[in-house]
Amino acid sequence: MSQERSHTPLLLETIKIEDGVIHNLSYHQLRCNKSRQILFDSHDVLDLSSCIEAPKTGLYRCRILYAEHLHTIEYIPYTPKEIQRLKIVSSDIEYSLKYADRDALNALLESHKDVDEVIIEKKGYLTDTTISNIAFYDGKQWVTPAEPLLEGTMRAKLIDEGFLHPKEIKKERLQNYSHVALMNAMIGFKILNIKPHKLL
Repeated sequence: MSQERSHTPLLLETIKIEDGVIHNLSYHQLRCNKSRQILFDSHDVLDLSSCIEAPKTGLYRCRILYAEHLHTIEYIPYTPKEIQRLKIVSSDIEYSLKYADRDALNALLESHKDVDEVIIEKKGYLTDTTISNIAFYDGKQWVTPAEPLLEGTMRAKLIDEGFLHPKEIKKERLQNYSHVALMNAMIGFKILNIKPHKLL
């Protein structure tokens, strides 16, 4: 392995497979295409559908590692993480592409053992948790940070469907919202039993 190749960053797609059904594959494919083009100037397509052999029964997290080419695929039985304690922390962390290396995100969460997850505040605006995009309900519609840490596939789908509306969100305005929700490829859109003003 060449020195250059050994330092090639691996990218990650996490895809939900439920009883043989592959969820939101077109959105994962779009992100895969965009990420490979940004990092490697790749204009060919790494066809995810031809790589996946979906288990016929059960709920799985299909974990695809790739760079210019496919690296590995795993099918991992999925159990959702219970999130009952959440708080806002400030950080300048960068995660604009879905890298397999999550050490910085894991370290951030590890440094706040008093909660199950953290909402990351950057430059005065709320972004994401370490595992999901976020949304808040203002009494009329669900809004999601206009500039997330990572543009998630479920977030993209719900914006395209008109369910979610991007907006800059400051923690000082959380009293204007009645509910908070998390979303990612595996959990879908999950409303938490936590009031936004309690995050302050």
